[in-house]
Amino acid sequence: MGISLVKGQKISLEKGDGSSLTKIFLGAGWDVAKKGGLLGMFGGGGDSIDLDASAIMFDQNNKALDSIWFGQLQSRDGSIKHSGDNRTGDGDGDDEAIHVDLTKVPSQVKSIVFTISSFRGQTFEKVENAFCRVVDATTNVEIAKYNLSAKGNYTALIIAKVYRHNGAWKMSALGETCNGKTIQDMVPSILPIL
Repeated sequence: MGISLVKGQKISLEKGDGSSLTKIFLGAGWDVAKKGGLLGMFGGGGDSIDLDASAIMFDQNNKALDSIWFGQLQSRDGSIKHSGDNRTGDGDGDDEAIHVDLTKVPSQVKSIVFTISSFRGQTFEKVENAFCRVVDATTNVEIAKYNLSAKGNYTALIIAKVYRHNGAWKMSALGETCNGKTIQDMVPSILPIL
């Protein structure tokens, strides 16, 4: 099991032997919060939650270059691929995943920001057991996990960024809340924290 990340924490995306990771994926999962009382016992908490994992690529001037989301499942350069839309959060494990081949990310990309948003506008008050994790896609070993279950009256989370620093890839856990249904809605909230 990898590192349990906290907001603001930075980690290097290196293997134990010091070599760089080449392929990673960010997996995200969530469950619908269970309601208490009699309604919860009779299925009152059975609504589905449509959260969407997304990624956006930025250059050194913080200009958005490309975005990967349920409406565009692959970056134009082919370095990032989305697993597809999960509209319910049902099941265990990753509900959505974004695969990144770090060796194919164009050199002008300085950072990749990962987000999760509620497409139907449901707030995170209705979500529990939300998480994201970074996995070495070559070995399927979890590098880090970030618990996103802070409930609140917001519709989106800016989860983390993967960025180049002195020729190496690093990751920073952001954990910033904002409002927005799509990645495009979230860009104004992302820019100040790049």
